[in-house]
Amino acid sequence: MKKINTKELTLIGATAAVYAVLTMIMAPISYGPIQLRLSEIMTLLAFINPTFVPGLVLGTFIANLFSPFGLPDIIFGTLATWIAVYMVSKSKTLFVATLWPTIANGIIIGLMLTVFAGLPFMSTAAYVALGQFIVVTLLGYPIFKVIMKMKVIENLFQN
Repeated sequence: MKKINTKELTLIGATAAVYAVLTMIMAPISYGPIQLRLSEIMTLLAFINPTFVPGLVLGTFIANLFSPFGLPDIIFGTLATWIAVYMVSKSKTLFVATLWPTIANGIIIGLMLTVFAGLPFMSTAAYVALGQFIVVTLLGYPIFKVIMKMKVIENLFQN
């Protein structure tokens, strides 16, 4: 296991805090079958550097502590994020990376809402996936193209 230095630990904590706060202050559109969780754009940070993965997972866990769906969202929402950001970190292209949050959240959150809220799976999964696609692919992709061109995030890891 890789030893985490102070700079990386700080980055993980800051990432978790920003993700959680952005999600919670935008609560009306962050939770439920129709959601536009703008903090999900941050999942693309894992494409730039896998050091962001734990912070994104922790941020999701914290944000989901305040979810109206309670324990199921804490467990399954965090699981969906972990799968998504892990796959984002392994992606070869930014565009492919943008699709993992759509797939993971559409299936896992769609299933969670079906089991725990009695919503129909296909339409619920489609709505969750659509929200993810709008936020991560349609908004996040162009934003991260600019961020990557400017090397903003990469500069954080230079000594």
